[in-house]
Amino acid sequence: MKALVYYSPGRKSWEEQPKPVIKETTDAVVRILKTTICGTDLHIMKGDMPEVASGRILGHEGVGVVEEVGRAVSNFKKGDHVIISCVTSCGKCEYCKKGMYSHCEKGGWILGYMIDGTQAEYVRIPYADNSLYPIPAGSDEEALVMLSDILPTGFECGVLNGQVKPGDTIAIVGAGPVGMAALLTSQFYTPAEIIVIDQDDNRLAVAKTFGATHTINSATENATLKVSELTNGKGVDTAIEAVGVPATFELCETIIAPGGHIANIGVHGKSVTLHMEDLWDRNITITTRLVDTVTTPMLFKTVQSKKIEPKKLITHRFKLDQMIAAYDTFEHASREKALKVLLEN
Repeated sequence: MKALVYYSPGRKSWEEQPKPVIKETTDAVVRILKTTICGTDLHIMKGDMPEVASGRILGHEGVGVVEEVGRAVSNFKKGDHVIISCVTSCGKCEYCKKGMYSHCEKGGWILGYMIDGTQAEYVRIPYADNSLYPIPAGSDEEALVMLSDILPTGFECGVLNGQVKPGDTIAIVGAGPVGMAALLTSQFYTPAEIIVIDQDDNRLAVAKTFGATHTINSATENATLKVSELTNGKGVDTAIEAVGVPATFELCETIIAPGGHIANIGVHGKSVTLHMEDLWDRNITITTRLVDTVTTPMLFKTVQSKKIEPKKLITHRFKLDQMIAAYDTFEHASREKALKVLLEN
């Protein structure tokens, strides 16, 4: 089969690789129909995650068709259309029983990280019964790719951890795909004001169409001062960090109101400064989280009923064998006006 293989920072290849096989009785092998590229994949390509082995097939999102299952798999059979969860769950360990699938003792986020992932023609999925979701006939599978990762990530790590409530004023720092997913799902809780901050005018314009009440280009405006003006000097109730660089996290520290929540989503490859000299008496809560995908079934229903339409996040479409071109587009998102790229096999 063909697959996208990571070798070292900045070095990748679309090349022939062995087709995966069943290794454990709980495995399934899935033929990829549609996949995508995540900001986390770019962090790997930049060298932010040196633990990723040379020769690893990247990718942790996608939909596909079950090709083969191990004898212990009972929920799926050959020919079933499925959503691949970015998080693998055994369903039995201490963390899984807490609903903290991201820290599953035998799984968690391993696809495209610790084991070969979904940017390939085929992928092996461990613990298939708990790590795949069935797709009903007639579903829009392009929209459902967004359920692999970005929708539950934006919702769980940003909106739920940020404790967004009706009437709140919230800020989302970063208008990439995950920031947009937080923007879409935050509206379940009817915040009064949603401020989106980014350095890309195109993404800010898209954020307006998705429900942002205010946008700030932090490259041309003083974002801290502008948020202060918009909130009468109070700051925001929730600041969602959706980039993963020191400047954006520290921006969240400067715009949070007393009693507020800073909810980190971004994947950080460098240390950030926690300004305790400013925050020690502010009664704020800072949360971090790796998505657990516990909300995927609920989000699936909202997508199926078109209460939210994550398909609108897709700006570019490629064939699977155009993977290198798709990476180039996503790596130059501002130039290409890209949000989510979709690859189809």
